[in-house]
Amino acid sequence: MTNNAPRTIEDYLRQLRAALADQDPALIQDALYDAEEYLRAEIVARSGKSEADVLELIALTYGAPEEVAAAYRDTEIKVTAALRPPLKPRGRSALARFFGVFTDARAYAGLLFMVFSLATGILYFVVTIVGTSLSLGLAVLVIGVPFFFAFIGVTRVLALVECRLVETVSGVRMPRRPPHPGAPQRFWGRVRSMLTDVRTWTTLGYNVLMLPVGITYFVMAITGLSVSFGLIAAPILQGVRAVGGFGSDSVFADGGIQMEPHWMNSPGGLLLCLLIGIVLLTATLHLSRAIARGHAFIAKSMLVLP
Repeated sequence: MTNNAPRTIEDYLRQLRAALADQDPALIQDALYDAEEYLRAEIVARSGKSEADVLELIALTYGAPEEVAAAYRDTEIKVTAALRPPLKPRGRSALARFFGVFTDARAYAGLLFMVFSLATGILYFVVTIVGTSLSLGLAVLVIGVPFFFAFIGVTRVLALVECRLVETVSGVRMPRRPPHPGAPQRFWGRVRSMLTDVRTWTTLGYNVLMLPVGITYFVMAITGLSVSFGLIAAPILQGVRAVGGFGSDSVFADGGIQMEPHWMNSPGGLLLCLLIGIVLLTATLHLSRAIARGHAFIAKSMLVLP
C-alpha cells in the first residue's frame, strides 16, 4: 500500500469526501453511504484479515477513493443530463416565457406540493411533538431509551421520504440514501451518537417548522387558485345568467340591494375579470415553481449530511 492509502474505513471515507468536495452534498451523502455499507460488509466477510489488508484488496475491486469519486461524478453528469427537461427555444418573448409556465410539469407539481404541505406539515409536527414528549416522559423508565431509538428512526425515514418528494417536485438534487449509522456501537454509545448528531436536531427542527410553512403554502395556493378561477368563471356565469340560467338578476342580493359590482355586468368588466384571472393563475404557477425550488434548499440545509 502507498503511504496515503487508507488503512481504516474512516480514512477511506475521509479521502472519498475530500475527493467529492466540489460536488453536491446530496451526492456526497449517497456516495459515503454506499462506500461505508460496502466496506463494512467486506470487513465482516473477511474477518480473518486485518482492516488494512481488506482495504488494500477493496482498492483493487471497489476502487480507491479517487476512482470511486470519479465514477460517481461521471454517473451524476449522465443522470443529470438524462433528467434535465428539454431546453426552451431561444429568443422567446417575455410574454411567451411568462405564459409558457402552463407547459411546465414542475409548476403543477409545485402547486400540488403547496396544497398537500398542510397535511405533511401536520403529520411531521404531530410525530415530532408526540415523540419528543413521550421520549422525555419515558426517559426514567426502561422503555424510554428504546422508544427514543424508534422515534429517531421514524424521523429519519420521514426525512428521506421528504427528500425524495422535494426532489420530485423541484428537480433539485436530494439524497437517495440515508446517512449511514456508522460502526456498530454499544447501547449507550449509540444513544450518545444520536444526541450529539446535529442531523437529529435539524431534522426535528425541520419537522416542527413544516407546520407553519405548510399552512402558509396551503393558504397561498388555495387563495391564488380560488381567486383566479373565480375571476375566470365570472364571464361564464354571467353568460349563463343572461340566457336564463339563473332565476335572479343577481347572484347575491339582500333586500333588493345589488351586491355584485355594476361594472362586472358590462362586457368590458367581464373581459377584465377574465384577463386578470388568467394572469393571476399564471403568476400562481410561477410562484409555486419558485417556492418548490426555494423549499428544496431549505430542506437540503436541514436534512442533508453537512
